[in-house]
Amino acid sequence: MCPQAAAGGRRRRAASRGADNVCRLLGRRAHGFYARDAGVAHRINLGLLRKMICQESTKFKNVWTTHSASPIAYERGRIYLDNYQCCISSVAQEPRILYQKPKCSKSEKIEDALLLECPLGEMLPSPSDYKPSLIVLTVQNWLLRLSADSGEILEKIYLAGSCCKFRYLSWDTPQEVMVVKSAQNKLPAAARQAGIQQSVLFYLAVFQVLPLSFIGMLEINKKVFGNSVTDVAVSNGILIVMYSTGLVRLYNFQAICEQFMEQPFDLGHEFNWNGQVGVVGKYPFGLPCNIKITDTPPLLFEASSLENAFQIGGYPWHYIITPNKKKHKGVFHICSLKDHALAKNGIQDMQCCSLEPDWIYFHPDMSGRIIHKCCRRWIRIHDLFYNFGFFCRVLKLKEVKNNTDQVEVAEDFTIVANRENCVNNAVTVTASGRVVKKRFNLLDDDPEQETFKIVDYEDELDLLSTVAVTEIGADGKAHLDFRCNDHGILLKSIPLLESWDVTYSHEVYFDKDLVLHIEQKPNRRFSCYVYQMVCDTARDDERSSHEKAERVFCKKGGRFFEYI
Repeated sequence: MCPQAAAGGRRRRAASRGADNVCRLLGRRAHGFYARDAGVAHRINLGLLRKMICQESTKFKNVWTTHSASPIAYERGRIYLDNYQCCISSVAQEPRILYQKPKCSKSEKIEDALLLECPLGEMLPSPSDYKPSLIVLTVQNWLLRLSADSGEILEKIYLAGSCCKFRYLSWDTPQEVMVVKSAQNKLPAAARQAGIQQSVLFYLAVFQVLPLSFIGMLEINKKVFGNSVTDVAVSNGILIVMYSTGLVRLYNFQAICEQFMEQPFDLGHEFNWNGQVGVVGKYPFGLPCNIKITDTPPLLFEASSLENAFQIGGYPWHYIITPNKKKHKGVFHICSLKDHALAKNGIQDMQCCSLEPDWIYFHPDMSGRIIHKCCRRWIRIHDLFYNFGFFCRVLKLKEVKNNTDQVEVAEDFTIVANRENCVNNAVTVTASGRVVKKRFNLLDDDPEQETFKIVDYEDELDLLSTVAVTEIGADGKAHLDFRCNDHGILLKSIPLLESWDVTYSHEVYFDKDLVLHIEQKPNRRFSCYVYQMVCDTARDDERSSHEKAERVFCKKGGRFFEYI
């Protein structure tokens, strides 16, 4: 066969396979399929992908949509429905069901879930440990590890009997140490009237993951921590205790384990504990409460803040609180963790009037910046990063001249939403017949003007994403913007085709070449809209004119989907 014919045959075979997914090709190259320097290739690939996403010819197309009567969750390319009984891949342009399990009973309902991924550079005991899995907590206090791709049960751990109800999963250290927290123990009204006392408020069970191993269980007792405890958490090795008075106290969790652990236990081993003989993590015994805090641990830090709002971050270390009075709601103080000193310009008070509360948090890129949402239309970034409703400004922490011990909050850059400062003067007479001499807009978050609703960060592509919404009549229209994380420059804007009802909750995920919009509708109906990156503009423009005619409704696994 001549070389030209062979080349033509190869081209025909490649064409018959259809267009390759660019993200998959880049991923295969990053993992060493085409090169030996996989780490370098991965960084180069992400830079290429960022440029592709932000170029003008790239579009994000709504490829399919589904609806559910229960909340919808998204984790790393997998969409979970029906209380995690159904898993759908978000990678394909058509919905692909990874697994569909029979409808579970109320006693098997899943309360919370965490995605568990394989740690790098470690030898694991089981081949299944190298694949992603889902840790789920059931209403009957079972902790299950499921295969993320098939839903198969890989491990089962029974936590405890009827003494407590475990409800929440969280990370102490992401992908390393997991915390299972109970609901707050409350006695029935009849028991309280009978004078029965309940001293234990919460239970916390702590696990090392992959391989899953039991570290210990402890109780939060009012005799040790006080009567007004309302919530607890463990994060980054710190035990956080919150009180109804607004007080927040921090303790060293590792020191607590070392000081108060009575005896270590291993999962699957027999034990004799307080007269009970059983197997650790097996029904009906569950896990022993082997960390007994008998005295108040050494206090690391405490602060008083409205609604226990308290965060630590920045460089040097700072914390953010709201003064513990209702009149200060929406006011934020940025103070030094070292000596509680207020930073220069550290009081952030927008003095705005709005229906939505302000919020503030440290930038997830670990740069020490802060994101602060306020209806006063500002977003601020840099060493401190703040987001306000429809105007964005960037702040940074820097040393004060001639005073190296003090830190100043300074502006770095600004992002502005598309707004018109106008007042509707169409109505000139009131209902009672009086003449309107002058009109004012009393609320800063006017729904008919563009307002920022969501601010997020894509770490792998180093892109800042914002969702801006404008309410037009009964419906709202939203668009997702990608911005430079360093300077806030607009790089790409993606219109979301579906309407946006501001009275219900919304979640928007941006994951490389995927945009996912999950919304709650009236009567607890939930919808999921999947957008995928497309670069073939000629074909896209040709199909867009026939979009309504080409949308298909199909039924897969007992579920209806709408896709193109």
